[in-house]
Amino acid sequence: MSLQTQNTYERIRLTLENEPKTWLITGVAGFIGSNLLETLLLLNQKVVGLDNFATGFQHNLDEVRSLVTPKQWSGFSFIKGDIRNLEDCKAACQEVDYVLHQAALGSVPRSIADPINTNETNISGYLNMLVAARDAKVSSFTYAASSSTYGDHPALPKVEDTIGNPLSPYAVTKYVNELYANVFARTYGFNSIGLRYFNIFGKRQTPDGAYAAVIPKWTAAMINGDDVFINGDGETSRDFNFIDNAVQANILAATAKDDAKNQVYNVAVGGRTTLNQLYEDIQLSLQKNGIKHHKAPIYRDFRVGDVRHSQADVTKAKTLLGYNPEFVIKEGIAIAMPWYINFLK
Repeated sequence: MSLQTQNTYERIRLTLENEPKTWLITGVAGFIGSNLLETLLLLNQKVVGLDNFATGFQHNLDEVRSLVTPKQWSGFSFIKGDIRNLEDCKAACQEVDYVLHQAALGSVPRSIADPINTNETNISGYLNMLVAARDAKVSSFTYAASSSTYGDHPALPKVEDTIGNPLSPYAVTKYVNELYANVFARTYGFNSIGLRYFNIFGKRQTPDGAYAAVIPKWTAAMINGDDVFINGDGETSRDFNFIDNAVQANILAATAKDDAKNQVYNVAVGGRTTLNQLYEDIQLSLQKNGIKHHKAPIYRDFRVGDVRHSQADVTKAKTLLGYNPEFVIKEGIAIAMPWYINFLK
Protein backbone atom coordinates (compact mmCIF):
# COMPACT_ATOMS: atom_id res chain seq x y z
CA MET A 1 0.00 0.00 0.00
CA SER A 2 1.39 3.39 -0.97
CA LEU A 3 2.06 6.15 1.54
CA GLN A 4 -0.52 8.24 -0.32
CA THR A 5 -3.20 5.58 0.27
CA GLN A 6 -2.30 5.31 3.95
CA ASN A 7 -2.68 9.07 4.39
CA THR A 8 -5.86 9.59 2.34
CA TYR A 9 -8.22 9.50 5.32
CA GLU A 10 -5.99 11.75 7.42
CA ARG A 11 -5.76 14.25 4.58
CA ILE A 12 -9.54 14.32 4.05
CA ARG A 13 -10.20 14.78 7.76
CA LEU A 14 -7.85 17.76 7.81
CA THR A 15 -9.53 19.25 4.74
CA LEU A 16 -12.98 18.86 6.32
CA GLU A 17 -11.85 20.58 9.52
CA ASN A 18 -10.61 23.52 7.47
CA GLU A 19 -13.58 23.55 5.09
CA PRO A 20 -16.66 22.24 7.00
CA LYS A 21 -19.55 20.69 5.09
CA THR A 22 -23.17 19.92 5.91
CA TRP A 23 -23.98 16.22 6.23
CA LEU A 24 -27.23 14.30 6.50
CA ILE A 25 -27.17 11.04 8.42
CA THR A 26 -30.31 8.93 8.21
CA GLY A 27 -30.66 6.51 11.07
CA VAL A 28 -28.55 8.91 13.14
CA ALA A 29 -29.69 7.48 16.49
CA GLY A 30 -28.62 3.98 15.53
CA PHE A 31 -25.34 2.17 16.07
CA ILE A 32 -23.49 3.20 12.90
CA GLY A 33 -25.32 6.50 12.53
CA SER A 34 -24.39 7.73 16.01
CA ASN A 35 -20.75 6.79 15.49
CA LEU A 36 -20.74 8.76 12.24
CA LEU A 37 -22.34 11.68 14.07
CA GLU A 38 -19.68 11.60 16.79
CA THR A 39 -16.80 11.60 14.29
CA LEU A 40 -18.25 14.35 12.12
CA LEU A 41 -19.05 16.65 15.05
CA LEU A 42 -15.52 16.16 16.40
CA LEU A 43 -14.37 17.32 12.95
CA ASN A 44 -16.51 20.47 13.43
CA GLN A 45 -18.96 19.56 10.67
CA LYS A 46 -22.60 20.57 10.48
CA VAL A 47 -24.86 17.53 10.68
CA VAL A 48 -28.56 16.99 10.08
CA GLY A 49 -29.90 13.78 11.59
CA LEU A 50 -33.07 11.91 10.61
CA ASP A 51 -34.50 9.06 12.67
CA ASN A 52 -37.84 7.61 13.72
CA PHE A 53 -36.35 5.61 16.64
CA ALA A 54 -37.58 2.30 15.22
CA THR A 55 -34.18 0.76 15.97
CA GLY A 56 -32.24 3.83 17.18
CA PHE A 57 -32.14 5.28 20.69
CA GLN A 58 -32.15 8.70 22.28
CA HIS A 59 -29.42 7.53 24.66
CA ASN A 60 -27.07 7.13 21.69
CA LEU A 61 -27.54 10.80 20.83
CA ASP A 62 -27.16 11.75 24.48
CA GLU A 63 -23.87 9.90 24.66
CA VAL A 64 -22.53 11.66 21.58
CA ARG A 65 -23.51 14.97 23.14
CA SER A 66 -21.42 14.11 26.20
CA LEU A 67 -18.37 13.40 24.03
CA VAL A 68 -18.26 16.62 22.00
CA THR A 69 -18.03 20.28 22.97
CA PRO A 70 -21.17 22.44 23.30
CA LYS A 71 -20.07 24.35 20.21
CA GLN A 72 -19.70 21.14 18.22
CA TRP A 73 -23.08 19.89 19.43
CA SER A 74 -24.68 23.15 18.28
CA GLY A 75 -23.76 22.08 14.74
CA PHE A 76 -26.23 19.19 14.96
CA SER A 77 -29.92 19.51 14.10
CA PHE A 78 -32.30 16.59 14.54
CA ILE A 79 -35.44 15.76 12.58
CA LYS A 80 -37.74 13.09 13.97
CA GLY A 81 -39.05 11.60 10.79
CA ASP A 82 -39.42 8.47 8.72
CA ILE A 83 -37.72 7.65 5.42
CA ARG A 84 -40.97 6.01 4.34
CA ASN A 85 -42.37 9.55 4.20
CA LEU A 86 -41.04 11.36 1.12
CA GLU A 87 -41.70 14.79 2.64
CA ASP A 88 -39.49 13.96 5.63
CA CYS A 89 -36.73 12.94 3.25
CA LYS A 90 -37.06 16.12 1.22
CA ALA A 91 -36.97 18.31 4.33
CA ALA A 92 -33.85 16.55 5.60
CA CYS A 93 -31.97 16.94 2.29
CA GLN A 94 -32.31 20.71 2.04
CA GLU A 95 -28.96 22.56 1.82
CA VAL A 96 -27.02 19.36 2.48
CA ASP A 97 -23.67 18.58 0.83
CA TYR A 98 -23.25 14.90 1.67
CA VAL A 99 -25.82 12.20 2.47
CA LEU A 100 -24.90 9.13 4.53
CA HIS A 101 -27.95 6.87 4.29
CA GLN A 102 -27.80 4.36 7.14
CA ALA A 103 -31.50 4.04 8.01
CA ALA A 104 -32.81 0.52 7.48
CA LEU A 105 -34.41 -2.43 9.19
CA GLY A 106 -31.45 -4.75 9.62
CA SER A 107 -31.28 -8.43 10.59
CA VAL A 108 -31.85 -11.50 8.44
CA PRO A 109 -34.16 -13.14 11.04
CA ARG A 110 -36.26 -9.95 11.32
CA SER A 111 -36.74 -9.89 7.56
CA ILE A 112 -37.82 -13.53 7.53
CA ALA A 113 -40.34 -12.84 10.31
CA ASP A 114 -41.57 -9.56 8.81
CA PRO A 115 -40.69 -9.18 5.12
CA ILE A 116 -43.30 -6.48 4.45
CA ASN A 117 -41.94 -3.92 6.91
CA THR A 118 -38.39 -4.76 5.85
CA ASN A 119 -39.34 -4.08 2.24
CA GLU A 120 -41.16 -0.82 3.03
CA THR A 121 -38.22 0.61 4.95
CA ASN A 122 -35.29 -0.79 2.99
CA ILE A 123 -36.68 -0.37 -0.52
CA SER A 124 -39.48 2.22 -0.47
CA GLY A 125 -37.68 4.31 2.15
CA TYR A 126 -34.40 4.03 0.27
CA LEU A 127 -36.08 5.10 -2.99
CA ASN A 128 -37.57 8.12 -1.21
CA MET A 129 -34.08 9.11 -0.07
CA LEU A 130 -32.64 8.71 -3.56
CA VAL A 131 -35.36 10.91 -5.04
CA ALA A 132 -35.04 13.55 -2.33
CA ALA A 133 -31.25 13.66 -2.58
CA ARG A 134 -31.37 13.84 -6.37
CA ASP A 135 -33.88 16.68 -6.32
CA ALA A 136 -31.86 18.56 -3.69
CA LYS A 137 -28.75 18.17 -5.88
CA VAL A 138 -26.56 16.94 -3.05
CA SER A 139 -22.86 16.53 -3.84
CA SER A 140 -22.73 12.86 -2.90
CA PHE A 141 -24.96 10.02 -1.73
CA THR A 142 -23.47 7.12 0.20
CA TYR A 143 -25.69 4.26 1.32
CA ALA A 144 -25.33 1.21 3.54
CA ALA A 145 -25.31 -1.89 1.37
CA SER A 146 -24.71 -5.37 2.77
CA SER A 147 -22.53 -8.45 2.45
CA SER A 148 -25.79 -10.43 2.45
CA THR A 149 -25.97 -9.55 -1.26
CA TYR A 150 -23.40 -12.28 -1.94
CA GLY A 151 -26.02 -14.85 -0.99
CA ASP A 152 -25.21 -18.45 -1.82
CA HIS A 153 -22.12 -17.76 -3.94
CA PRO A 154 -19.48 -20.03 -2.36
CA ALA A 155 -16.22 -18.36 -3.42
CA LEU A 156 -13.99 -16.67 -0.84
CA PRO A 157 -12.99 -13.93 -0.50
CA LYS A 158 -16.04 -12.05 -1.79
CA VAL A 159 -15.35 -9.77 -4.75
CA GLU A 160 -17.81 -7.01 -5.63
CA ASP A 161 -18.70 -8.08 -9.16
CA THR A 162 -19.56 -11.71 -8.31
CA ILE A 163 -22.71 -12.43 -6.30
CA GLY A 164 -25.09 -15.34 -5.86
CA ASN A 165 -28.78 -15.78 -5.06
CA PRO A 166 -30.07 -13.91 -1.99
CA LEU A 167 -30.95 -16.09 1.01
CA SER A 168 -33.34 -13.78 2.86
CA PRO A 169 -35.80 -10.92 2.28
CA TYR A 170 -33.21 -8.59 3.86
CA ALA A 171 -30.65 -9.62 1.25
CA VAL A 172 -33.19 -8.99 -1.51
CA THR A 173 -33.81 -5.44 -0.25
CA LYS A 174 -30.11 -4.63 -0.12
CA TYR A 175 -29.57 -5.94 -3.64
CA VAL A 176 -32.49 -3.87 -4.91
CA ASN A 177 -30.83 -0.80 -3.37
CA GLU A 178 -27.81 -1.41 -5.57
CA LEU A 179 -30.01 -1.89 -8.64
CA TYR A 180 -31.82 1.39 -7.99
CA ALA A 181 -28.52 3.19 -7.48
CA ASN A 182 -27.30 1.97 -10.86
CA VAL A 183 -30.54 2.96 -12.58
CA PHE A 184 -30.43 6.45 -11.06
CA ALA A 185 -26.89 6.88 -12.37
CA ARG A 186 -27.87 5.78 -15.88
CA THR A 187 -31.25 7.52 -16.03
CA TYR A 188 -30.70 10.74 -14.09
CA GLY A 189 -26.92 11.07 -13.91
CA PHE A 190 -27.17 10.82 -10.12
CA ASN A 191 -24.16 8.87 -8.90
CA SER A 192 -23.87 7.18 -5.53
CA ILE A 193 -21.68 4.76 -3.62
CA GLY A 194 -22.85 1.62 -1.84
CA LEU A 195 -20.84 0.21 1.06
CA ARG A 196 -21.29 -3.52 1.56
CA TYR A 197 -20.85 -3.83 5.29
CA PHE A 198 -19.43 -7.05 6.72
CA ASN A 199 -20.49 -7.61 10.35
CA ILE A 200 -19.75 -4.17 11.80
CA PHE A 201 -19.36 -4.08 15.59
CA GLY A 202 -18.41 -1.64 18.34
CA LYS A 203 -19.74 0.76 20.96
CA ARG A 204 -23.44 1.64 20.90
CA GLN A 205 -24.40 -1.58 19.11
CA THR A 206 -27.31 -2.68 21.27
CA PRO A 207 -27.20 -6.07 23.02
CA ASP A 208 -30.96 -5.96 23.60
CA GLY A 209 -33.81 -7.41 21.60
CA ALA A 210 -34.47 -10.52 19.56
CA TYR A 211 -32.38 -9.29 16.63
CA ALA A 212 -29.24 -8.17 18.45
CA ALA A 213 -25.97 -8.85 16.63
CA VAL A 214 -23.75 -11.63 17.88
CA ILE A 215 -20.93 -9.63 19.52
CA PRO A 216 -23.06 -7.37 21.75
CA LYS A 217 -25.44 -10.24 22.50
CA TRP A 218 -22.68 -12.58 23.65
CA THR A 219 -20.84 -9.81 25.48
CA ALA A 220 -23.93 -8.93 27.50
CA ALA A 221 -24.58 -12.60 28.29
CA MET A 222 -21.04 -13.11 29.54
CA ILE A 223 -21.06 -9.93 31.63
CA ASN A 224 -24.39 -10.97 33.20
CA GLY A 225 -23.28 -14.57 33.73
CA ASP A 226 -25.90 -15.93 31.34
CA ASP A 227 -25.67 -18.77 28.82
CA VAL A 228 -24.18 -18.10 25.40
CA PHE A 229 -25.87 -19.83 22.44
CA ILE A 230 -23.98 -20.63 19.24
CA ASN A 231 -25.96 -21.38 16.09
CA GLY A 232 -24.60 -24.50 14.39
CA ASP A 233 -21.24 -26.09 15.17
CA GLY A 234 -19.42 -22.80 15.77
CA GLU A 235 -17.27 -23.13 12.66
CA THR A 236 -19.37 -20.61 10.74
CA SER A 237 -17.02 -17.71 9.98
CA ARG A 238 -17.41 -13.98 9.44
CA ASP A 239 -15.27 -10.98 8.51
CA PHE A 240 -15.92 -8.91 11.65
CA ASN A 241 -15.17 -5.23 11.17
CA PHE A 242 -14.74 -2.60 13.89
CA ILE A 243 -16.97 0.49 13.66
CA ASP A 244 -14.10 2.97 13.17
CA ASN A 245 -13.22 1.23 9.90
CA ALA A 246 -16.82 1.67 8.69
CA VAL A 247 -16.80 5.36 9.68
CA GLN A 248 -13.62 5.82 7.68
CA ALA A 249 -15.19 4.15 4.63
CA ASN A 250 -18.25 6.44 4.79
CA ILE A 251 -16.19 9.63 4.94
CA LEU A 252 -13.93 8.45 2.12
CA ALA A 253 -16.96 7.52 -0.01
CA ALA A 254 -18.73 10.81 0.63
CA THR A 255 -15.71 12.81 -0.49
CA ALA A 256 -14.64 10.50 -3.33
CA LYS A 257 -13.92 11.76 -6.82
CA ASP A 258 -16.46 11.15 -9.57
CA ASP A 259 -14.52 8.27 -11.12
CA ALA A 260 -15.00 6.28 -7.87
CA LYS A 261 -18.78 6.79 -7.81
CA ASN A 262 -21.61 4.62 -9.12
CA GLN A 263 -19.84 1.69 -7.47
CA VAL A 264 -20.24 -0.69 -4.55
CA TYR A 265 -17.39 -1.48 -2.18
CA ASN A 266 -16.74 -4.12 0.42
CA VAL A 267 -16.23 -2.60 3.86
CA ALA A 268 -14.41 -5.13 6.00
CA VAL A 269 -10.94 -6.14 7.14
CA GLY A 270 -10.39 -9.10 4.85
CA GLY A 271 -10.13 -11.72 7.60
CA ARG A 272 -12.18 -14.65 8.86
CA THR A 273 -13.12 -15.49 12.43
CA THR A 274 -15.18 -18.53 13.41
CA LEU A 275 -17.89 -18.21 16.03
CA ASN A 276 -15.90 -20.52 18.29
CA GLN A 277 -12.88 -18.23 18.02
CA LEU A 278 -15.07 -15.16 18.55
CA TYR A 279 -16.42 -16.69 21.77
CA GLU A 280 -12.86 -17.18 23.06
CA ASP A 281 -11.80 -13.67 22.02
CA ILE A 282 -14.69 -11.99 23.87
CA GLN A 283 -14.22 -14.22 26.91
CA LEU A 284 -10.50 -13.40 27.09
CA SER A 285 -11.05 -9.66 26.59
CA LEU A 286 -13.63 -9.55 29.39
CA GLN A 287 -11.28 -11.52 31.62
CA LYS A 288 -8.63 -8.84 31.08
CA ASN A 289 -11.25 -6.35 32.30
CA GLY A 290 -11.87 -8.35 35.46
CA ILE A 291 -14.98 -10.25 34.32
CA LYS A 292 -14.79 -14.05 34.24
CA HIS A 293 -17.31 -16.19 32.37
CA HIS A 294 -16.79 -19.91 32.88
CA LYS A 295 -19.93 -21.36 31.29
CA ALA A 296 -19.37 -23.43 28.16
CA PRO A 297 -21.35 -22.25 25.10
CA ILE A 298 -24.56 -24.07 24.19
CA TYR A 299 -24.79 -25.20 20.55
CA ARG A 300 -28.12 -25.23 18.73
CA ASP A 301 -29.46 -25.50 15.16
CA PHE A 302 -28.09 -23.40 12.32
CA ARG A 303 -30.09 -20.24 11.72
CA VAL A 304 -32.31 -20.06 8.62
CA GLY A 305 -31.01 -17.66 5.96
CA ASP A 306 -27.43 -17.53 7.23
CA VAL A 307 -24.46 -18.07 4.94
CA ARG A 308 -21.79 -20.49 6.14
CA HIS A 309 -18.69 -18.39 5.53
CA SER A 310 -18.07 -14.75 4.72
CA GLN A 311 -14.84 -12.93 3.95
CA ALA A 312 -14.26 -9.79 1.92
CA ASP A 313 -11.72 -8.76 -0.64
CA VAL A 314 -11.19 -5.05 0.13
CA THR A 315 -8.77 -4.35 -2.74
CA LYS A 316 -11.29 -2.22 -4.63
CA ALA A 317 -12.02 0.06 -1.66
CA LYS A 318 -8.31 0.42 -0.95
CA THR A 319 -7.52 1.25 -4.57
CA LEU A 320 -10.37 3.62 -5.47
CA LEU A 321 -11.29 5.14 -2.10
CA GLY A 322 -8.00 5.00 -0.22
CA TYR A 323 -9.65 2.79 2.42
CA ASN A 324 -7.20 1.49 5.02
CA PRO A 325 -8.88 -0.50 7.85
CA GLU A 326 -6.99 0.37 11.00
CA PHE A 327 -8.47 -2.18 13.42
CA VAL A 328 -8.56 -5.99 13.25
CA ILE A 329 -11.14 -7.89 15.28
CA LYS A 330 -9.14 -8.43 18.49
CA GLU A 331 -8.20 -4.74 18.63
CA GLY A 332 -11.82 -3.73 18.10
CA ILE A 333 -13.07 -6.09 20.79
CA ALA A 334 -10.47 -4.73 23.23
CA ILE A 335 -11.70 -1.18 22.58
CA ALA A 336 -15.39 -2.12 22.75
CA MET A 337 -15.40 -4.20 25.95
CA PRO A 338 -14.99 -1.31 28.46
CA TRP A 339 -17.91 0.48 26.80
CA TYR A 340 -20.16 -2.58 27.19
CA ILE A 341 -19.10 -3.11 30.79
CA ASN A 342 -20.02 0.49 31.57
CA PHE A 343 -23.25 0.36 29.53
CA LEU A 344 -24.48 -2.77 31.29
CA LYS A 345 -23.71 -1.65 34.85
